[in-house]
Amino acid sequence: MRYIASCSCGKDSLAMVYKIIEQQLPLDEIVFYDTGMEFQSIYYNWEQLTKYAQERGIKCTTLRPKCPFLYTMFEQPHKSRKDGIIRYGYAWCGGRCRWGTSEKLIAIDKYCEQEDTICYVGIAADETLRLQKERKEYKRFPLADWNMSEADCLQYCQSHNIKWIEKCRDGYIDLYSILDRVSCWCCANKNQWELYNYWKYLPEYWDKLKELQSKISRPFNRYTIFELEERFEKGYIPVHRIKK
Repeated sequence: MRYIASCSCGKDSLAMVYKIIEQQLPLDEIVFYDTGMEFQSIYYNWEQLTKYAQERGIKCTTLRPKCPFLYTMFEQPHKSRKDGIIRYGYAWCGGRCRWGTSEKLIAIDKYCEQEDTICYVGIAADETLRLQKERKEYKRFPLADWNMSEADCLQYCQSHNIKWIEKCRDGYIDLYSILDRVSCWCCANKNQWELYNYWKYLPEYWDKLKELQSKISRPFNRYTIFELEERFEKGYIPVHRIKK
């Protein structure tokens, strides 16, 4: 039996992995799925975790998509379920069309199922809907067992000097001070408060979103990135609706 931890290097999965190691629970390998569209701070934290884990004899593995993310986004041919027409590219990943997430989960499951495995998954105790979903029997949820909420996970990381630092207009900023979730930078599940903070603090990533939007007719969520920029420039500031 091998023990694997799936780690996206967000607050929840990093808290889970470091605490597993801290408590000396069985752990043979840590798996990170790299979409190619991660924040630079995610790659930095993966490098730091890799060093920490390898010093303790724990293997670290990076998985990647079969095809480059941008190829799937813009060029991959697929038949529409609605009208049967062949189209190219799936456009934004998010909402009802979370093609990147689906590919990630399939890749991690396939890797785990190569041999008898227990896979640790970083879902926090207060993510009740995610925990209630039917799961494969080899998956374990230590954060729920420890009753660690998302806020607890962030606090744990901060107490261990784990940060998500990115360049911003005025120097550097921790992503968790301006984003609810540090997922792929082009994830279309970002809310308007988060997108406002992209525009205000992260011009490099905002420009990347505009470059992608210039090739996609579909809005990012309710609006295109260009429509949102116009609204922000006119003084619109979205309300931050804290998840309950």
